[in-house]
Amino acid sequence: MYSLILALGASTTTSDGASAGGSMVTTLITFGVIILIFYFLIIRPQRKRDKEAKNMLAAIKKGDKIVTIGGIRGTVAVVKESTVIVKVDDNTRIEFSKNAISAVLNKKEESSSEKPAKKEKEEKIEKVEKPAVEAPAEETPAVEAPAEPAEGEKAEN
Repeated sequence: MYSLILALGASTTTSDGASAGGSMVTTLITFGVIILIFYFLIIRPQRKRDKEAKNMLAAIKKGDKIVTIGGIRGTVAVVKESTVIVKVDDNTRIEFSKNAISAVLNKKEESSSEKPAKKEKEEKIEKVEKPAVEAPAEETPAVEAPAEPAEGEKAEN
C-alpha cells in the first residue's frame, strides 16, 4: 500500500513539473502583453506630451501671450534662461519659472491666417455639392397628394 502511494506521488510530481513549465510560459507571455499595453497606452503618450511641452517652452519669445498653471494670463515681456517676466497689466510684471507656463495663446493668430484658405476650400466643396444635392430633387417627381373631390362629389359619397 505504501508503495502504491509513493508511485502515485512520483507520477504526480512528474506531471506537475511539465504543467509548471507550461504555466510559466503562459505567465511570462501575459506579463509581456501587459507591459506592451502599458507602454503604448501610458508611457509613449506621456513622452510625446513632455516633448511637446519642452518644445513649447523653448519657443517662447517676447510678445507671446501665455497662460500659467495658476490661470494667470499675460504677455511675455522678458525671457531669461529659466524664467520669464510676464506683463499682466500696465504696471504689473510677474516673474515665473518657465515650467509654470501651461499654454501659449499666440497660435490663434497663426491659425487665423490658415482659416481663409480652409474657408475657400469649403466654399469650393459647397459649390460642387449644391448641384449634386439639387439634381436628385429635380429628377425625382414629387409625390402628389390625392386631389380632394369637388363639393358635388363629396355629397354623392
